[in-house]
Amino acid sequence: MKNIASYLKVGFLSGCLLLTSGCELDIPNPNAASDVEVLNSREGIIALSVGLRQFYSTSGLEAALLYAGVTGREMKGVATFTNVLELEAGGTALPTFNGNILGYWSRMQRTMLMSEQILENAPNVPTLTGGTLSGVMAHAHLFNAMALGNLYIAFEQANTETSRTDKVTFRPRAEVLAAAIAHLNEGIALIEATPPSPEFTAQVTGTAFDLRNTLYAYNARYNLYAGNYDAAIANADKVDLSKRSEFVYSTLSPNPIYNTVFILAYYRPRDKFGLPDALFEVGDGRYSFYMTDPSADVLGDRVKTLAGFFNTQTTSIPAYLPDEMKLIKAEALLRSNGSLEEALALINQVRTQTSGDPFGVHAGLPAYSGPVTREALLLEVYKQRSAELYLSGQKWEDSRRFKRPGPPDNLSERNRNFYPYPDQERRNNPNTPNDPAI
Repeated sequence: MKNIASYLKVGFLSGCLLLTSGCELDIPNPNAASDVEVLNSREGIIALSVGLRQFYSTSGLEAALLYAGVTGREMKGVATFTNVLELEAGGTALPTFNGNILGYWSRMQRTMLMSEQILENAPNVPTLTGGTLSGVMAHAHLFNAMALGNLYIAFEQANTETSRTDKVTFRPRAEVLAAAIAHLNEGIALIEATPPSPEFTAQVTGTAFDLRNTLYAYNARYNLYAGNYDAAIANADKVDLSKRSEFVYSTLSPNPIYNTVFILAYYRPRDKFGLPDALFEVGDGRYSFYMTDPSADVLGDRVKTLAGFFNTQTTSIPAYLPDEMKLIKAEALLRSNGSLEEALALINQVRTQTSGDPFGVHAGLPAYSGPVTREALLLEVYKQRSAELYLSGQKWEDSRRFKRPGPPDNLSERNRNFYPYPDQERRNNPNTPNDPAI
């Protein structure tokens, strides 16, 4: 990344940022606003904020959910394109020149750069003040954290800041995650001190995206990953479980998972959430929520197709699911030698739920009846996360964190431990670390 601008050009008004999923082209537009005009005006910062979320919700989410979903064995690559076949094969068959790996990396870098531009320039715009400024800043902190969190999931090391002029330094995963948490803490501090204004909500997020709850939800998620269990529980407790926060789509800006799965037909879901038979529970209501009954032959097989949040071009995708907070608290309790009974109660709230979830995700299962031991309950948390949070971009990280069977000996639950670094990054930046073996 000697010069990140070589493939990450940003700073235009939101109309210039609404790229189609997977497009890495940058065609000059003589009518586009300059970086100076965008970054030094109230209208430009607001438009860039809208473009930031729009870019992430289309291009960023496609990589974070689908590519990681294939590696975490939730999805299966079925297209005959080389990139898809290599991602599906995983292991040593996934080369450094794979286009999907470059797409994952570059989309997160682009998200970070847009966020950084807002954070650096918004405070200098004299007409951007109060709750509109705090909202814009917290919103940028959130998306910077999301990009860092996705890099943490996929790579052994990554940069925590971008640069358009210098060779960036790679940091260990723990530092990348710590940087994501720091962004979330800063965003939370901003909106707690100065709540976002109605103007910010009207012009930037709209009513469908709940900035406050999403900041707390991701802070709970990333603190859990980091092993900061008290902080994970504290943040999860601050999420209003009755509220929705979601990325919205239209026919002009379609749901990227629908587009790639149903229109391009590059991937299809693995049956039973990609879980081994021993971890799949017959009668789980989430199975019929996320997957339809077989409706057509695919290569001679009767296969499931996606439903849930992914089966139309205008279906919204949740920024997080409320029941994730219950499972975060249960896992944090179990990993910090907390109360087994309290963790079990949280697990059962997820297992037995038949109504009340804002998104309609209900397991409808009997209460847990297995051994009430820390080890057994942690396995149950993994099973519940795999079903509840299907295709949320977390299964790959969960597989490692719960020490599930993995490569090189077993590719059934994940086919790589980490991705190799893209060739384009290595060519531009001699600081790029050695690739992981698998």
